[in-house]
Amino acid sequence: MKRCFDENKKKEKDESPPDFLAECDSDETVMAVADALRTRYDVIPIESDDSAFDRLRSAKPDFVFNIAERLFGPNRESHIPTLCEILDIPYTGSDPLTLGLCLDKSRAKEILSYYKIPNPEFWIVEPDTEVPSDIKLPAIVKPLYEGSSKGIRDNSVVDSREDLCERVREITMRYEEPVIIERFLHGREFTVGILGSYPDLEILPIVEIDHSLLPKGARPIYSYEAKWIWDTPDNPLGIFKCPAQISKELKTRIEDIVVKTMRILRIKDWCRIDVRLDENSEPNILEVNPLPGVLPNPEDNSCLPKAACTAGYSYNDLILRVVDKALIRYGLGKRFNHNEIT
Repeated sequence: MKRCFDENKKKEKDESPPDFLAECDSDETVMAVADALRTRYDVIPIESDDSAFDRLRSAKPDFVFNIAERLFGPNRESHIPTLCEILDIPYTGSDPLTLGLCLDKSRAKEILSYYKIPNPEFWIVEPDTEVPSDIKLPAIVKPLYEGSSKGIRDNSVVDSREDLCERVREITMRYEEPVIIERFLHGREFTVGILGSYPDLEILPIVEIDHSLLPKGARPIYSYEAKWIWDTPDNPLGIFKCPAQISKELKTRIEDIVVKTMRILRIKDWCRIDVRLDENSEPNILEVNPLPGVLPNPEDNSCLPKAACTAGYSYNDLILRVVDKALIRYGLGKRFNHNEIT
């Protein structure tokens, strides 16, 4: 399991990004996942810190429920699955290669583009290099390998060359990594939860992100402000509609592109995929999240649990469903009636 470790190694900076720990699961989430697993299994919590390898080797768990991310580097989501593979321990979710590819947005988009899966045109800017002159505006500027809306602020959508260069400078300075610039799509935005592995996929009810309900003047994106400032437990930002009110034809097209993405990127057991329509109402893949967030409280607007709830699953059902899908994939379904899991 995880919190989001390396904190004892966190670099001291005068101005760390305000969203530095945004990807980290809270104690509440970790406990909720563990409690769900305890309804069926014996659970051994293992932190994803420097002692994880020794603890895994000593505990010799039958199975690992992985939600580990750690803090630093473009392959941070791959660390714990790699240790599991070294120790020959089965685990939930995608393998290290898929996790690394999906966190590095350009690599995921390059693969999707090769297979002609629609996604916004993009450009990569390495630190200390010039911003390309052929970028089409408006555009959105993001850190290359971050999740949980890290680095995506209300001002990340830019309409001018001046603003574009300023956002690139800001992100490379704060996050010390390359920047990805994407052509901004103005259409409706959705997020789709999926359980299972291709071809045995269960697509949960589609969630729409209704930008019209953002504060007046806000950019139509699910930004850091929308996720962490404007949306609070006391005053939830009700921008999520599940199931999305869409035509059967659009639903089919969204599900089709999501299934193809799961197959092409070899995503396992669970995922949440963000989709946005372009000017021709064509669904485009925005982000692929093979290690999706699972906040337990409905008021926290965690989209995968929200979609699962609409499908009739409780929070515990969702977590156990992921385990079931993984056990079937490993051919271990009949073996695990009541065993240890981490």
